[in-house]
Amino acid sequence: MSQIALVALSILAVGCGPTAPTSAPTPSPVASSTAPAASPTPGSSPTSTGSSGFDPTRLSIRLEPVVDGLDSPLAAVNAGDGSNRLFVVEQAGRIRIIRDGALVETPFLDIRERIASGGEQGLLGLAFAPAFPTDPRLFVNYTDLNGDTVVSSFTVPAATPDRADPGSERIVLQFDQPFANHNGGDLVFGPDGDLYIPTGDGGSGGDPRGNGQSLTTLLGKLLRIRVGPADGSGPAYTIPPDNPFANDPNARPEIRAYGLRNPWRTSFDRATGDFWMGDVGQGAWEEVDVIRGGDPVDVAPNFGWNVMEGRHCFRTDNCDQDGLVLPVAEYDHGFGCAVVGGYVGRDPSQPALNGGYLYADECSGNIWVIDAAQPEARAPILVLKSGKTISSFGEDEAGGLYLTDLSSGELLRIVPIP
Repeated sequence: MSQIALVALSILAVGCGPTAPTSAPTPSPVASSTAPAASPTPGSSPTSTGSSGFDPTRLSIRLEPVVDGLDSPLAAVNAGDGSNRLFVVEQAGRIRIIRDGALVETPFLDIRERIASGGEQGLLGLAFAPAFPTDPRLFVNYTDLNGDTVVSSFTVPAATPDRADPGSERIVLQFDQPFANHNGGDLVFGPDGDLYIPTGDGGSGGDPRGNGQSLTTLLGKLLRIRVGPADGSGPAYTIPPDNPFANDPNARPEIRAYGLRNPWRTSFDRATGDFWMGDVGQGAWEEVDVIRGGDPVDVAPNFGWNVMEGRHCFRTDNCDQDGLVLPVAEYDHGFGCAVVGGYVGRDPSQPALNGGYLYADECSGNIWVIDAAQPEARAPILVLKSGKTISSFGEDEAGGLYLTDLSSGELLRIVPIP
C-alpha cells in the first residue's frame, strides 16, 4: 500500500501507480463509481440466477470498535471450531486471538524471525483446515527472509488450543518473487475442501515479465491445491483432478484462474459457493472479480491482466478481449487507490446485509456494496466513508462481518443501521 500515514499504508498501493491519491474524493451514494452498467464481454459473464432481493440502495452501516492494540493487522478469520474466536494476522509475523471481545495477550503464533516484513511483505494470509480441530492444522502465507512466498502449515496441540506449535511448520508450497511487491497473500479453503491461493504478478509495474497471462508460472494466478493428510504422510499437496490444466504439460497444474495483478482479499459466499476477490489496479482502475459457484471447475477464467486494467485496455499494442472475464464492479482512482475484497453478508442476525457483497478501498476508506446475485457489471453503492485505513475484511463463525484498520490497529464490527 502507499502509506496514508507515511508508515502504515504499505501493503497494497505501492504498485498502484503514481496517480494514486492519498485522500480520495467521495462519490455520491448511487454514482459511486464510473463502472459501466453494461453486460460483460460476450461469453465472459458469470452464471447467476439473478437478483437475490437485496437492494443496495437501502443499506446503511456503521462501524463498532471491538479491540485496538493490534500491530498492522492484515486479516481476521475464524477457525470454524465452535469457539467463536477470531484470529487476527499481524504483518510482522504474529497471529492474535480475540475472544469474547477481548484481545488475548499471548500470541497464538509468533514467527517474526522467519519473515521479511514491510512494504507489501510480511505474514499475509491465514486459513484453518476445514475439519479443524480434528485436523489440527492452520495454514499461513508469508514472505520469507529472501522475500519469496511460502505457504506452510502449523499444528495446534490439543493441550494448548490457544497456542500453535511454532516448531511444527511444514512447507506446503513456495516460489520465488522477482520483486518485493505484488505478493497476493490470501488463503481460503473452498466448499470443495481444497485450498485456494491468490498470487500477485511478481511486482514491479505493468507486469514486465508477462506473468499474468503466462500459464507456466504461479504468479498472477488463483491456485487450487489439495493439501496432504494431517499426519504428514504423502506429499504436502496434490492437484485436484478437475483443475483446468491438471493434464496439460504446457501449463502449471495448480492454476484455477489467471490474468491477475495483485489480488487482495478473497472469500467464498457461504450460501452460493461464489468466489469473490478484489484485484488491485495499476494507475487508474480497481476491480472486483467473481467465479460463480456453478461455473465449470475445469475451465480457467482469464481476468485479463495485463491486457486489461478493470474493464479498460491497459496494453496499447494488443487489447484483444476475446475470452476475457471482465470485472463485475470497478472504480477509478478518483475514489481511492487499492481495492480490498470483502464478503457477502450471510449472518442470520443481520438480514439487512443478506445478499450484499461489501468491499472497500484502503486509501480512501470508502466502503461499497453490490447485489452479489446480479450477473451483469454494475455501479457499486457507497455505504460508508469510514475514514479508516482498511486492510481487510473478516467473518466470524455466524457470518458476522468485520474489518481491520492498518493505521490504528483496530478490529471493527460492521453493523447495519435499521
